[in-house]
Amino acid sequence: MAHLIYISGGCRSGKSNYAQQIAESLPGKRVYLATCPLIDEEMEQRIAHHQQQRVDREWETIEAPLDLSAAVEQASHFDILLIDCLTLWINNLLYEAEQEGKFLTEQMISDQCTELVNVCRKTNRTIIFVSNELGMGLVPADPISRHYRDCLGRCNQTIARLADKVIFMISGIPLSLKQE
Repeated sequence: MAHLIYISGGCRSGKSNYAQQIAESLPGKRVYLATCPLIDEEMEQRIAHHQQQRVDREWETIEAPLDLSAAVEQASHFDILLIDCLTLWINNLLYEAEQEGKFLTEQMISDQCTELVNVCRKTNRTIIFVSNELGMGLVPADPISRHYRDCLGRCNQTIARLADKVIFMISGIPLSLKQE
């Protein structure tokens, strides 16, 4: 049976590093499911930094900016999957929908998250989800930003509810919120 771990926290709280530590502490083949699209030079540098942290540590990478369920199925020969991050995945889904003249509701996002977890549950692997907690700051000034925050919040709630273990990162310190 799959073991699902959800890690959330603010920007630069240590989420990705902690998720990688968990993954590397487990035996088996590891894959990093990357949701970040290459959009500018600064993002390219961030991606390179993340990749450098996995060099010589027996990681493979699958780029999965939109269809995480398909990427999980594609990664069937791996034992540990690290999905980093849901924050960018939701951004990508909303952007793609907008480009197609569609509007994704919070319920549609929640449904996609539930589908993703259902695909994960069909496996016998450890799957680690990383996401940002955006709902603890100021209310965004514009409707698009508020909608993004709300959709990501719904995603986070859905994944956390369905996960076996939930960890919240603060200043590099993991706080366990939910155990199996």
